[in-house]
Amino acid sequence: MAAATLAEAAQPATQAIGAGFGSGGLSLQLNAGAIAPEVAVLLALIACLLVDLAGEQAASRWVPPLCYAGLGGALVLLALQWNTPALEPSFLGSFLADNLAIAFRGVVATSSLISLLLSWRYVERSGTPVGEYAAILLAATLGAMFLCGATDLVSIFISLETLSVSSYLLAGYMKRDARSSEAALKYLLVGSAAAAVFLYGASLLYGLTGGATGLDAVALALQTSASPVTALALVFVLATVAFKIAAVPFHQWTPDVYEGSPTPVVAFLSVGSKAAGFALAVRILVGCFESFDAQWKLLFTVLAILSMVLGNVVALAQTSMKRMLAYSSIGQAGFVMIGLVCGTEDGFAAMVLYMAAYLFMNLGAFACIILFSLRTGSDRIADYAGLYQKDPLITLGLSLCLLSLGGIPPMLGFFGKIYLFFAGWADQQYLLVVVGLVTSVVSIYYYISVIKMMVVKEPQEASDVVKAYPEISWSIAGMPELRTALVGCVIVTAVGGVLSSPLFTWASEAVVGTPILQQAIASATAPPIG
Repeated sequence: MAAATLAEAAQPATQAIGAGFGSGGLSLQLNAGAIAPEVAVLLALIACLLVDLAGEQAASRWVPPLCYAGLGGALVLLALQWNTPALEPSFLGSFLADNLAIAFRGVVATSSLISLLLSWRYVERSGTPVGEYAAILLAATLGAMFLCGATDLVSIFISLETLSVSSYLLAGYMKRDARSSEAALKYLLVGSAAAAVFLYGASLLYGLTGGATGLDAVALALQTSASPVTALALVFVLATVAFKIAAVPFHQWTPDVYEGSPTPVVAFLSVGSKAAGFALAVRILVGCFESFDAQWKLLFTVLAILSMVLGNVVALAQTSMKRMLAYSSIGQAGFVMIGLVCGTEDGFAAMVLYMAAYLFMNLGAFACIILFSLRTGSDRIADYAGLYQKDPLITLGLSLCLLSLGGIPPMLGFFGKIYLFFAGWADQQYLLVVVGLVTSVVSIYYYISVIKMMVVKEPQEASDVVKAYPEISWSIAGMPELRTALVGCVIVTAVGGVLSSPLFTWASEAVVGTPILQQAIASATAPPIG
């Protein structure tokens, strides 16, 4: 029923397209140049599928450069769109390339590029087709990038499902691994429920607007519609957003999917999918539910506190590196939510900045885990004991990335957290900031426990896995790319904190160049009437 309702919602857009053809104004309404970065990714996706038809040997040779060209071209095109003076909605109001969309699309594209660099050796060793894997990952990237700028309920749902279905396929891509199939099944079941919940909430919003699906029309209708149906729609939409960013209590899928899925896929899901989820949260909650500002901020405050507490406390008891980072990512989502709850210019800028910082420090940590797994086949934290004796690069890289995730100065993560806490304190969100500070201290404990495990152990106390550690070789296919990604992420994580001024400027410009954020900030700071 809800699907039929949304299908009917697309009819006005179809009629508008017909009117555009008749009046000769279609080119102005489409403004197709706004999705040029997505077109670059789509062309790379099609090229990967075509090359894959030529055989696995041709795919192994040509798919990586095609992916680099597509994602690199997308990043260049996004940079050219930055600070565009005249913002015009694209595709009849279903997409808007403002600075916030460009920033989050940049984070998604960069996370995909680094994830692919981490993937080649892993995928080749597993014996699965490289071309198919790259095409599915690019499809997920495409969905996430469209989701960051979608401004219509129909385009949001299509983008969300493009990302979700591709993510299910990636989670179960290692068909010979029972854990991978189990992770994909769990992800599919929970994700399908979340999609149904969003679809039902969207159909309620469509009914409240009297037949419009644009977010601007929804926001206008909700200003005069404070009914129980509106509150129900808010809860449904909030549940979908919370599922996408893995916030408690919608986090149940995260540990199992992280543990069972291929590790490069987990790296992408932990950053790219989460960035798209936060972009969706801003679009819908800040853009549509402005008249319910106090209600959704209260709900998000509860979700943030639960995520920070449960994520960081449960991570203490984990024995698997991937499960530990899964619960860590839940806690990190709680930190980012502080900026969203603030609703100030500093809050939104801190959210964007921390997502960019999280991109490098989290993918750097996953690069080290992938490298260790490739050489030992192990994922247990105890097996890292004494690793500094055999592999100084992994030890140094993982140590710096974990210290940054814990918020230790002068790492990039420290400045990101300080900015979030500063914005929260300035907006009098004292409970959120205190909980964030306490749980950050908790997170430092389990991060440093891993570092202590790698560094402090005496040679005779090294794990059996480390004692049997193979000889290090970077000449194997796929290993130079993995080393490039690892070194690049570690350098940005370590040096980015000291040279963070450009990142602060970039995050501030992302907020200044986004009309819905400026409108929300103006509404929050406006004096009360009377």
